[in-house]
Amino acid sequence: MQVSSVNDVKIYNLSYGKSLPEWLSDRKKRQLQKKDVEIQRRIELIQDFEMPTVCTSIKVSRDGQFILAAGTYKPRIRCYDTYQLSLKFERCLDSDVVAFDILSDDYSKLVFLHCDRYVEFHSQHGHYYKTRIPKFGRDFSYHYPSCDLYFVGASSEVFRLNLEQGRFLNSLQTDAVENNVCDINPIHHLFATGSSEGRVECWDPRVRNRVGKLDCALSSLAEGTEVQALPSISALKFNSSLTMAVGTSTGQVLLYDLRSSQPLLVKDHLYNLPINSLNFHNQLDLVVSSDSKIIKIWNKDTGKLFSSVQPQTNINSVCVYPNSGMLFTANEDPKMNTFYIPALGPAPRWCSFLDNLTEELEESPESTVYDDYKFVTRKDLENLGLSHLIGSSLLRAYMHGFFMDIRLYHKVKSMVNPFAYEEYRKDKIRQKIEEARTQRVQVKKLPKVNKELALKLMEEGDDEAEVVSRKKKGKALPSILGDDRFKVMFENPDYQVDEQSEEFRLLNPIVSKVGQKRKKKLRLIAQQAAVSEQVPEDNDEEPEGRASSEEESSDDDKSWVEEVREQRRLLRQEDRDRRRQERKDADRNTVLVEREQNGGEESSNVAESKKTSQPQFYQIKAGEEFRSFNDMARKQKLQKTSLEERLKLEEHSETSSMADTAVGSKQLTFTLKKSEQQKKQQQAEREHHEERKKLRRSAGHLSSSRGRGRGWGGRGRGRH
Repeated sequence: MQVSSVNDVKIYNLSYGKSLPEWLSDRKKRQLQKKDVEIQRRIELIQDFEMPTVCTSIKVSRDGQFILAAGTYKPRIRCYDTYQLSLKFERCLDSDVVAFDILSDDYSKLVFLHCDRYVEFHSQHGHYYKTRIPKFGRDFSYHYPSCDLYFVGASSEVFRLNLEQGRFLNSLQTDAVENNVCDINPIHHLFATGSSEGRVECWDPRVRNRVGKLDCALSSLAEGTEVQALPSISALKFNSSLTMAVGTSTGQVLLYDLRSSQPLLVKDHLYNLPINSLNFHNQLDLVVSSDSKIIKIWNKDTGKLFSSVQPQTNINSVCVYPNSGMLFTANEDPKMNTFYIPALGPAPRWCSFLDNLTEELEESPESTVYDDYKFVTRKDLENLGLSHLIGSSLLRAYMHGFFMDIRLYHKVKSMVNPFAYEEYRKDKIRQKIEEARTQRVQVKKLPKVNKELALKLMEEGDDEAEVVSRKKKGKALPSILGDDRFKVMFENPDYQVDEQSEEFRLLNPIVSKVGQKRKKKLRLIAQQAAVSEQVPEDNDEEPEGRASSEEESSDDDKSWVEEVREQRRLLRQEDRDRRRQERKDADRNTVLVEREQNGGEESSNVAESKKTSQPQFYQIKAGEEFRSFNDMARKQKLQKTSLEERLKLEEHSETSSMADTAVGSKQLTFTLKKSEQQKKQQQAEREHHEERKKLRRSAGHLSSSRGRGRGWGGRGRGRH
């Protein structure tokens, strides 16, 4: 059984769970029920309440004892007895059933409309008679006063078959090309048919004349909607004497008063799927409408949604059990679903135990959706070493974490920490021992975790108790040590206060000063109480030789500010010392490895490597800080190289070493970085120069034979 809540309405799916195969033996079934949790939670309300492949339609007899369902494959009809909670009979048919109806109060008179135009009648013993209609039928209705069957289908005519006379009567001629559905009002017996053009025609069976016509297609379209095809009528249902519900192929439900041509209410399913079933729940004034995707329950006066049911498979038909909160659905699935909604009404008489069952479930709510999954965060995945599974099918993302299979979680947890169970067992044993010790004589003992905090709280508690004891009407406040809400803080080592942390050191002066103020205030109250007992008339006077509370508070404020400043200075000094020590450690561990390029240097390296077995001595100059032997060797080697090579080496490493001083050597590292604007300007200049080079033309052809340029005359430049 699956429990869901939509719009704060509990919905119980009684058909949820695995179904056992028929060919299994009773022993195998019992073994599976012991092992499989889903089978244990399964509720088989009616035995074998299913079809071999698909169920197309389902109905309940008027006496409420029998449930009949039609399905395939092979085409068949099944009848279930609710008093016995089992299958009563099963009859196979020659073709698929389009629609069927129950003419009697029980299952003794049945009518089936087949897909091959045949109309088949069944009595209590079985098949009784079969006849054929002229056109393919889609729906039919039974008129009880005249015993007429009205058939509608792929024709403009409505065929009438009289069961008392046993012959066809004159058909009703409609204005529609095809008729999809029909229904008869149970009070005044008005016959209505819905056409494929989106119209509803109403006929009076007494005079066989049309008395009204409604154009529902235009009324179902809202403003601004795109029309791809003309909406047709897919469902039709009467309620009481004046109300009629019409379902369209585009997913709208229209409620009409027969005295008006305009709909009272238009409800859209918002799935753009044909409405296949309409039912009324008169006790709560609700309408139960369904398409192939969802069942919606809404108020017929306001259209407000009451609840909705969305099965896992497509819906073919919905049947509401009379005067109860139970629904049956025919699905595109072998199993026929049974839903129980206590808010709609009580359970039927034949399964009244459902009320007690649902009440127990509401008293002890239990999550059944994610029982087999474990919610983990990214940090949990990193601790388990499963970060590489993010994005795979083994993890389902949800909110700030993921859902994973509980079996996989337990398996990985045992591999990561194989001694977790032993630690858990020891903690449980320790807790049991501590609980047993509480029954003995209690002695004030400090806890193992946060001893300083516990001692401080105990001292403050004693001071408060002393002050309260001096007052006549005072009541002592409960201590944190005796409060169960803070018990874990003194038992779990994870809650240990780190007094060396930066946060504690900065907050401790403030907290300590607040505690000192509190102690002073308690002492002052105790002194005032003692004085009031001795000299009641001198209550308002302040004792001589004692400063006022305002002066003390100002002095305390100045003192804790100085302490906070001192702590900040110490923290900065420790940070600088730590960084300096890290740099020294890094310099001490550095190793300079250089490869010589020519063969002569390689031979010298080989000769030097032979001498490494002998100790080497280095001279430390005055004012120079000694770091490591490798550093000294590097400096001596750099002194032998030329200035050009040293500059190239420094330019390559982008570092510049300053001379050593008495304070210590300094090293400067710099990197030349240009802004984006400078880079763009240089790039534009380079492109401009390249373009100018391509366009430059030679002027050699302009020179004269004498080798002079243009403008030089025989008598010289500028002469006439």
